[in-house]
Amino acid sequence: MSTTTETTRTYDFGTGNWKAGVLGGIAGGVVMGALILLMNPPTLAVAIPSLYGLAPPPSPGAGLVVHLSHGAVLGVVFAGLASALALDTSGQLLGLGVGWGVVTWAIFAALVMPVWLGVVGSPASPPFPNFALPSLLWHVVYGAVLAVVYAATADRL
Repeated sequence: MSTTTETTRTYDFGTGNWKAGVLGGIAGGVVMGALILLMNPPTLAVAIPSLYGLAPPPSPGAGLVVHLSHGAVLGVVFAGLASALALDTSGQLLGLGVGWGVVTWAIFAALVMPVWLGVVGSPASPPFPNFALPSLLWHVVYGAVLAVVYAATADRL
């Protein structure tokens, strides 16, 4: 005689509010995009849209759309991390946001982006690795804004 045990797993998609992650990611992307435009416009007009073959010619609008899309997706990942780590205070979320900004800078901006731009033959291909300090600032600001908006909206959306 044999017995069968069945395990059922449920997933709560409401935990780690992904909608707040999207909203926070877009808000962080807007503020970061403004900083990029002020400090290094070709990054937004050529490098970012070049990832998808949308430049040259320079296209700040296409760059902003791509950048905000990336920000939204990374905001959802942030929401998942906040949930998995059971962070619920504004201070904890801000710490995660700043850390998330540093991680996204180190992995995506400094390592992935130079390789990707080189592969697609972009004229804006930076050296590898590209640990540029202005980019670190932009990503830390992105993470901080993401965290603040997430903390303010996670219980409301």
